[in-house]
Amino acid sequence: MWKDWIRPFLRPLPQWSPVALAPPQQLVNATLRWDGTSADVTADHTVASLKPLQIATSLDAGQRPVLEYRDNATGRLLGVLRLAQTASVATENASLALYHVAAGEHHCLGWPRRPWNAWLQNRLMLKNRSPHFAMEPAEVQQLMTAYLCVRPVVLVSVDAPGHRNIFPMDLIGPLGRSGFFSLALRSTNVSVPAMREVRRVALSNIPATMKAVVYKLSEHHKQPLMDWNALPFPVRPSREFGIPAVAAALRIQELTIVHSQEVGSHTFFLGRITSDENLAEGDQLHHTAGFHQAYRRKQGMPLTEV
Repeated sequence: MWKDWIRPFLRPLPQWSPVALAPPQQLVNATLRWDGTSADVTADHTVASLKPLQIATSLDAGQRPVLEYRDNATGRLLGVLRLAQTASVATENASLALYHVAAGEHHCLGWPRRPWNAWLQNRLMLKNRSPHFAMEPAEVQQLMTAYLCVRPVVLVSVDAPGHRNIFPMDLIGPLGRSGFFSLALRSTNVSVPAMREVRRVALSNIPATMKAVVYKLSEHHKQPLMDWNALPFPVRPSREFGIPAVAAALRIQELTIVHSQEVGSHTFFLGRITSDENLAEGDQLHHTAGFHQAYRRKQGMPLTEV
């Protein structure tokens, strides 16, 4: 039917696709290029802030590097972010570079669907614009390009005197060359002061089958948890710190926070992994861009959506 053919052109693709994937993701490689030099930063770049959109990496790549995302199987260029250096973060004898995303584009969809889908998505974003926290549509498009490097979802546990909480995050990741692990948490999160004070958290890598429970816990970005026993799943103490973590987690990592600072809309935490328990094998909940899933579906290799 002609209606089935035309329907994809009348509705925008989802911005984000929740998918099941065995970690670490090896589908997409990220390469930083500058002044005739290049470096693999698949495990050495992360989002440090959403507003403005900023990327952190252990590499000083000059003033205006380019970040490329390529399909690991085919080498095809999937997307590009053009960066502009803004500042550096110095701590513990290591320095990180912060880059503002000046421009970006993806190549997952062909013409004319790519600009048409972006127009549909941008129109919908403007229509549903939040008065409290609204990224510009162009920045959201750039953020979706950053999510070509499929991002794992974890539950972050905080246990401090007078404060306990657990909430999902995907603005996380290793900064390989420096040895840091980073978390970019919106500064309005109720646990930011406690995390700065106690300087330790536990990260539970979550099975994809727990997506609904994980999304429900998003409410704890605004309100703390009253009682660990009120959670809809059992918890177990983390190995060194004894912080309640998800008993069904695939992996539990303890993070000692060594530095934090406000970067735009977010508080950027840097830490060192204190302990790392691999508890089970399985597919972890991840997020990627909807147009990335559309590309993979067209190539006959879609990710498993949850």
